[in-house]
Amino acid sequence: MLVTSPVVVGRAEQLGLLDAGLAAVGAGRGRAVFLLGEAGIGKSRLAGECAYRAVTGGLAVLRGRSGPGAGAAAPFRPIAEALLSLFRVSGPPRAPELVPYRSALAGILPEWRAGGTPAEPTSLIETAEAVLRVLLAVARDRESHPRPGCLLILEDLHDADAETLAVVEYLCGNLADLPVFLLGTLRSEAGAAGTLVREAARSRCADLTELLPLSAEQVTAMAGAALAADAARPLPGADPPPLPGPVAERLARDAEGNPFVVEELLSGMITAGVLRRSPAGDWEVCGDLGIDVPRTVVHSVIRRADRLSPAGRTLLDTAAVLGRRFPLSVLQRITGLGDRDLLVHLRAGIDAQLISSSGPVADWYEFRHALTAEALLSGLLPTERAALARRAADAIEQAYPGLPGEWCPRVAGLRLTAGDPAAAARRYAEAGEAARREGAVDSAVSFLERAQELLSATERAPVVEQLLYTLMESGRLDRALALVDTLPVTGPGALDTARAAALRARLAWATVTAARYADAAAQAHHARRLFARLGDGPAPAVDVVEAHLALADTGPSGEPGAGGAGTDTGAAATEAGADRADRAERLARRAAEEAERTGLPEVACQAWQLLAMLERRHGFDRADACLERGLALATEHGLTTLQIDALLRLGSNDFMRGGSSALLERAHRAAVDHGALVLMHNAEASLAMQAVLTGRYTAARELADRCVLATARLRNTDNHQFVLLTRATLAAHRGNRREMERELAEFRRWDGDTSLQLPVLFGSRAVCALLEEDHEQALRELDQSLVWEKRHPSVFYLNGRYGLRPLLRALTGRADPAEHAAVAAHPAAALPWNRQFERFALAVHEGRAGHALRAGGAVEQAVRAGGPFPMGRRIGLRLVAQAALADGWGDPVAWAREAEEYFHEASVPAVAGACRELLRRAGATVRQRRRGASGIPAALRRIGLTPREYEVFLLLVPRLGNKDIAERLYISARTVEKHVASLLAKTGSPHRSALCDYAAEATGPAGPG
Repeated sequence: MLVTSPVVVGRAEQLGLLDAGLAAVGAGRGRAVFLLGEAGIGKSRLAGECAYRAVTGGLAVLRGRSGPGAGAAAPFRPIAEALLSLFRVSGPPRAPELVPYRSALAGILPEWRAGGTPAEPTSLIETAEAVLRVLLAVARDRESHPRPGCLLILEDLHDADAETLAVVEYLCGNLADLPVFLLGTLRSEAGAAGTLVREAARSRCADLTELLPLSAEQVTAMAGAALAADAARPLPGADPPPLPGPVAERLARDAEGNPFVVEELLSGMITAGVLRRSPAGDWEVCGDLGIDVPRTVVHSVIRRADRLSPAGRTLLDTAAVLGRRFPLSVLQRITGLGDRDLLVHLRAGIDAQLISSSGPVADWYEFRHALTAEALLSGLLPTERAALARRAADAIEQAYPGLPGEWCPRVAGLRLTAGDPAAAARRYAEAGEAARREGAVDSAVSFLERAQELLSATERAPVVEQLLYTLMESGRLDRALALVDTLPVTGPGALDTARAAALRARLAWATVTAARYADAAAQAHHARRLFARLGDGPAPAVDVVEAHLALADTGPSGEPGAGGAGTDTGAAATEAGADRADRAERLARRAAEEAERTGLPEVACQAWQLLAMLERRHGFDRADACLERGLALATEHGLTTLQIDALLRLGSNDFMRGGSSALLERAHRAAVDHGALVLMHNAEASLAMQAVLTGRYTAARELADRCVLATARLRNTDNHQFVLLTRATLAAHRGNRREMERELAEFRRWDGDTSLQLPVLFGSRAVCALLEEDHEQALRELDQSLVWEKRHPSVFYLNGRYGLRPLLRALTGRADPAEHAAVAAHPAAALPWNRQFERFALAVHEGRAGHALRAGGAVEQAVRAGGPFPMGRRIGLRLVAQAALADGWGDPVAWAREAEEYFHEASVPAVAGACRELLRRAGATVRQRRRGASGIPAALRRIGLTPREYEVFLLLVPRLGNKDIAERLYISARTVEKHVASLLAKTGSPHRSALCDYAAEATGPAGPG
């Protein structure tokens, strides 16, 4: 018989930590806790107790376990088991927000495979985000409970695969504000898992507690509780019989504080008859404890197994070779037992407390403890284990043709145990390829590395080739670059020239897209030389890499700036940049044409995308034609991700050409349906920027907020940078400098200073300066942007170079009509956002030259172009009204009045005030637009701030001087001085600097805008 303690003894600290975690989840605060300790120390017992408390508290509980098999762990095994443990009964959550993540989870949840797995493997970080979203959906499904939330228990993480550990790491870093509690267990000697959880604890992303052995007193208490739970215990209310002293001493000495060993030793004593009940109900010793009680758990397990029939013992040994968990159908095939005999022996193992059912998983059973399987294996001779492993591998291969899922690595491990390393290597290589197809690239790398270790130098080249492609997919470029040079160039074991060339070309593409230009140049050189040996003409895969290198301004060394233009200035820099762009275009066009001719659609699409960016210099019709060609190729060859990418680029172009977001919204829906998370966030970021430009600020904020955290979690640097710039642009278009600078500071923290998106930063600052009526600062920002763009490839075309900058230069007299004509001739100047400002600039030039009719016509053209852009159109009207009033043409009163109305409603006081001043100078009536008391925050109203004082108060946030404030509000500096003195008195600020600080705090995160 087996006795167990019904209570947890000696773990008050750990139970307190678990209770705190459950309470925090109930309040919407997630956390991760890891229980560390040796086998049998009580980790699973605590996890079970936590699950019980969570269920009784109304939380959803998901529970999965890693398990050592004969081979390496299958990808995502415990995650899949945890999700299925809940979804088998209730089905997966149906929340609409999970639709984009169904494809990412299709490899884990079979129920979601009907939605279609992605054409290309989902990245590991996307899968981790999908798991997080599902857990959040599970937690929210229980909002009707007193404590909504969920508990995810992952046991035996020391045996977990690399993908599971990556998901665990991701969850640890992102649970803080979510109602999800992660509880993990692992052994003290855990390798990668131990490193992960200790690092998480050091970074305060998780709590780590180690379970120490029980003290002698705690062992006695646990043993007493276990015996008191015996079926023959006294009647309720009676004290349990005491534990005999010799038994307590023996347990304290031999169990070494391990709860599992305590229970095994107690069970052994009772089974051997040396510890039994007296007629009075007390426990008594009836024999020699030193002789009859098993000295170790191994002896205890083997002794119980030996009591079974020979066939029953063989069944257990075979199961142990399969691992802690095993399917009954496979066990039957290996042993050859009939249904009746199989069930008889299985029942005997269950009765002996050696095995149990594996939860809700049909047909699967497991050993009661990991030590049970280890004890059985230790009792087998090596030849016995090898023979059982061989039979097991044969049986699995017959039962599961193709070895799907975890069976391939299991068979590989069994073949290795059976002494057949070559067969094991083949299976590990197959497992690696299957894992790579499913997107489990970390596991794929592990399997392939095992395979190459088992092969001789002349046999391993194909596996190394496979491993190299997998390393590139996982971004481990350092490892790939080191490994590729270990391949023999000629002789036995060398790849043929075509495969070697393709491998080097793929490595060149991986390194150039990672901005590792020196490595890309070296690999492109290797590939070019190998392709030359084949004599097949141009190598399109190399051409497209070298086109990117040309744009990056690299020379033969591949180092940025080595192309010669890195130190050029002025016209020389512009000319050098144009030469690089022309070379890149020639290479990309040759790559696209040759790739199509030779049947390389993926390379052709890459080339057409690059060409589309370069063709923008010549017109957006030509750029769209390139994208349409790439889209057709991607559609024809089923390259879904490249299809969506082409749609996104076409959608962005469509907006720039006409101000419509319809095509981009279509691309966004395609990304959602496909589960392409990175592309989905790309679309959302672009839609958010378009919403900013079209004045839909609430929609822009919602879109940006939707993807800012996700892009940060996914470490999608380019897209996260763009989202931050979008948020900065949103703040700039509302005249909120504090918020804008906060977003730009975060952009820099994400390496923004090296981003090709830097012109957006200058453009945002220029707009913000305009809304502060600081035209000189706006022009300085745009000048900086122009300097930057002359040295780098042009990616963005709405940042002032072809619209706002020409207008400001025209207003200040820095530009003449000839300069304006040169700018207007560029295709980018025809884009509506730029066109409105370019036409306003033309109106200034024509009005100054005395051509009033032509100037008025240009304004009408500007207003039509600016139809989709309410803020841009009104800032243009404000600026052109000033020139029209000064030069005596047009209708400056109507333009200033329209702009004043807009900026007053938008709470941009500086521009609204400037428009009112223009109206006064024109002799027009000016409606009093001073803010009413209702616009002043309640705390400031209580201390008596007047509407005019509040306007001054807002302009103290950027620490403007009295003169600057006077110019912004069109009042005298003396009046400003009086208002500042009043503000000092009313706020109790000791000096002006303190008053500025107070203003910054009082206006809150939203700032004065």
